[in-house]
Amino acid sequence: MPGAAPRYGTLRESPSMRHAGRQLSRPRGEGRKPTMPVPAPQPGRTLAAGGPSADLASRSRAERAPEHLLPKQAAPVDDAMPGTGPAAGGRTPEARSDVSGGPLTLLVIEEDPGSSFAVPEMLDANGKRVRIRTARNLTEARRLLTDDVHCVLLDMAPADPGGTAGPELGTLRELLQLAPRHAVLALTDEGDAERGAEAVRVGAQDYLFRGELDGRLLNRAIRYAVERKRADVAQRQLTESRLRGQENARLERGLLPKPLLEGSGLRFAARYRPGRSRALLGGDFYDTVRTPDGTVHAMIGDVCGHGPDEAALGVELRIAWRALTFAGLCGDQLLNTLQQVLENERADDEIFATLCTIDIAPDERRAGVCLAGHPAPLITRAGRSPRLLPQEDGGPALGLLPRARWPRRQVELGGAWSLMMYTDGLIEGRIGQGKQRLGQEGLIDVVSRSMAAGLRGEQLLDASVTEAQRLNGGELTDDVAVLLLDRGRC
Repeated sequence: MPGAAPRYGTLRESPSMRHAGRQLSRPRGEGRKPTMPVPAPQPGRTLAAGGPSADLASRSRAERAPEHLLPKQAAPVDDAMPGTGPAAGGRTPEARSDVSGGPLTLLVIEEDPGSSFAVPEMLDANGKRVRIRTARNLTEARRLLTDDVHCVLLDMAPADPGGTAGPELGTLRELLQLAPRHAVLALTDEGDAERGAEAVRVGAQDYLFRGELDGRLLNRAIRYAVERKRADVAQRQLTESRLRGQENARLERGLLPKPLLEGSGLRFAARYRPGRSRALLGGDFYDTVRTPDGTVHAMIGDVCGHGPDEAALGVELRIAWRALTFAGLCGDQLLNTLQQVLENERADDEIFATLCTIDIAPDERRAGVCLAGHPAPLITRAGRSPRLLPQEDGGPALGLLPRARWPRRQVELGGAWSLMMYTDGLIEGRIGQGKQRLGQEGLIDVVSRSMAAGLRGEQLLDASVTEAQRLNGGELTDDVAVLLLDRGRC
């Protein structure tokens, strides 16, 4: 009861620790061969945590408990302070498991009014007295269950004579919902071992017998329950994090473009590498579609930055471009509409995006090019070296000027050609240890050497990206997107 003087008594050990032979009230030499003197507890006095029987109590819980009752990552019980053992790798905010910063606090819920169970005075591993609060029911427990409580001990009522599941498991379930962050111990009679095991299956960290319990064992059981709760919470968080990662990966894969070129004689290849770690999607975006009139439309763009917000905006712009293209928009009209999308969807007014669009005529010999602050594509014609398409007539990046214009320039492609579109992440890598960057001229040299070696299509893209990384001395830090369209053999 709250405010009552502490009660003392002879307590008993956990059923899962019985074969350790620590029945302190049994006389030495009776039914077992002692290994060292074990002093009997005296009223009002608690043995130190490192006393003579510490070698038995410090055995791993995994050696004493039935295997089906142990968590996969249960923390071993020893004399080390909780928070320094194997389960302490990474404190979780959900679990009340930090027992090293102050004295342990135990909340006892006496569901059984006829129980003779008495909670002894206990000391934690720091020599501080364990604080004990007592509640007669869950209503009182709700008021006493504050953040400084480390563990809850539920004294379950005896099972009914019929052997059916009594209301105490219902009380336990309510307690687990009431205290999802706290470790929970169940206290039951020695003849109710199955019910104690069921309490663990429901969610308690351990169960104890009233008749085989002492102060030291209860102390250790509390510490074990707290550490096991920490391990359970850490494992759950790890699983949830892994599932979220898998869901994000599936989502990002679903947002990558799927070219729609059915009916076209053009060959398509693309490579995409986001700059942020462990991501599948960055701020760069691209797409290619063929409209019913036979025109092939290709687009590549780059949202400034390479975080998840930029990746989301890039997806929105790509989807908007595809919808507007199928709706018949092209050139300046299309880019003006995309700028409106950007202005409405961006997080702040400083966000902008560069873009390059190309529409290839049905005869595949001519194309219209629009540049919005984006690097010009590379074109390689049959028998000629790669060179840049004209970029003098380009307009500003989307989102910079409210009434900007983006002229559409007509270019002749020829009979056999290869067109490479790319983002600036490919050309902004450095060359060696100096400050010189690869740039567009350096990219022309890289592509020329690769094509001279007979590389085409995906092999050409792989070789270009790999060479840019080699010259940079490691991975490129920005997002990289490269798109290649081929016609004939050049």
